[in-house]
Amino acid sequence: MDEKLLKLKDNPKTTYLFKGYERILAEIEENQKIVESDPELKEIAEADIKKLEESQSSLLSQMEEIAKEEEAAALDPKEMILEVRAGAGGDEAAIFARELAEAYMRYAELKGWAWKPIDESESELGGYKEASFEIRGKGAYSHLKYEMGVHRVQRVPATEKQGRVHTSTASVAVLPIVESKKIAIPESDIEMEFSRAGGKGGQNVNKVETAVRLVHKPTGIMVRCTSERSQLKNRETAMSILAAKVAELKRVEEEKKLSSERKSQIGTGDRSEKIRTYNFPQNRITDHRIKESWHNIEKVMAGDLDPIIDALIAFDKGERTVGSSDEE
Repeated sequence: MDEKLLKLKDNPKTTYLFKGYERILAEIEENQKIVESDPELKEIAEADIKKLEESQSSLLSQMEEIAKEEEAAALDPKEMILEVRAGAGGDEAAIFARELAEAYMRYAELKGWAWKPIDESESELGGYKEASFEIRGKGAYSHLKYEMGVHRVQRVPATEKQGRVHTSTASVAVLPIVESKKIAIPESDIEMEFSRAGGKGGQNVNKVETAVRLVHKPTGIMVRCTSERSQLKNRETAMSILAAKVAELKRVEEEKKLSSERKSQIGTGDRSEKIRTYNFPQNRITDHRIKESWHNIEKVMAGDLDPIIDALIAFDKGERTVGSSDEE
């Protein structure tokens, strides 16, 4: 049995069809024996073989279609987590992190995707030290995966009295939830804490301990969820995110072991890789991976990300778009 058929046999979604496929295969073999040994029944057996082969071909097509749909779902899961984290630049970095999150939120709204905060840690000026969000919708991951990496902003901060341009950074991580169902994490590897979900200004919005904090002891990965009023729901969400993070860590480790040649030209970049600069004084956004620039930053920060993301998708498919290349 070839590798393709073995995969279809082992796939839970095609197992029941494969049993029918094997049954037909056995009937074909029986009829072939009749063709070879009984001249009187040869014509009838050959006719049966023809019908059986048609049924066999139909079943194979059905199984291949199911496997194809499953593969497509794995490449473009309908559930994902987007995280933003302030980098270098203090308060300005936190403000920029929040602006990025809000741009993605508006983009999600334009696309018709569901957007839900998971956990938010605010700075004194209302920026995000770090925050995580759940996004659900067809095409969400396949579009937003290109946002993973370090985003750099160059502008005069509102707190700058001398009008000097500052450079700050924020990082974005994009995690497909589909991976969580494939990763089993032993309870002994998880440290769990419960606390009250805090609101703005340090106020406790819940009088009971509904917030959940998980630490994966082998890797040190920490996840916190405060979005739900139920401790159980927060725990389930946190477990799902933790599993996705563990899966992502394993994916990165496996890629490092393989050839340095990447499967995708830009793919889902490393979180530490500088991918884009937002230059406010020059009203220009430059993506350093494809060396293209766009203007009208205000429109982009208002959620109009399609021109940038469409260019990244086209580049990834080898269909380089024509654009400026005035990278700094």
